[in-house]
Amino acid sequence: MKKDELLKAIAETGYNVGFGAKKHFATYDIVQKTPGFISFFSMAFGIYALAFDGLSTKFLSASFIILGIVGLYISLYDSNKSEYEKSGIALTKLYNEIGTLYRKAKSADENEITELGKQLSALQDEHYSLCQSKQIMFSDWYAHYKFFWQHQIDWVNEQKQFRFFRDKIPLTLSVFVIGTFLGISIWSLELGKLVCKIVSP
Repeated sequence: MKKDELLKAIAETGYNVGFGAKKHFATYDIVQKTPGFISFFSMAFGIYALAFDGLSTKFLSASFIILGIVGLYISLYDSNKSEYEKSGIALTKLYNEIGTLYRKAKSADENEITELGKQLSALQDEHYSLCQSKQIMFSDWYAHYKFFWQHQIDWVNEQKQFRFFRDKIPLTLSVFVIGTFLGISIWSLELGKLVCKIVSP
């Protein structure tokens, strides 16, 4: 393996490990914090519904039923949330070790490349043993934010050269936003046609 190939391989592993760490922390955060938010908003709207009759609608009732289902879904992960935190911490430590390996590889001569390649293989094996395969919905979106906007990734970016729309924004989020925008646009057009029919003599 040549030096430039090793540097690329280390950066690729660093990305996988760093993003994996953030994904585990994302799952932990969602499981830890979301039930509290759901309870708070449910109680707040319940109190306001007693004071304002306009809030006692079928739409809001259905919305809170959906929130209840979301809470049940999240509770399936509650028993393992500490495992996600432990994995996230271990993967973050591993990410830092890989960063150290990258800096060693940058200043290494050709005779050291083979040994550094073996160290990389050992770190990759450790990475696989630390990961939790089951992650909560939307953890990928949250992990993108935590990795690309909160984490120090300069040494990974040196090799990967991340692009904004291609890498830093999740594809599913882009599709969701575009789909939502199109849906609202179509609904607005239909609503406009309906208003025109009503207004026109």
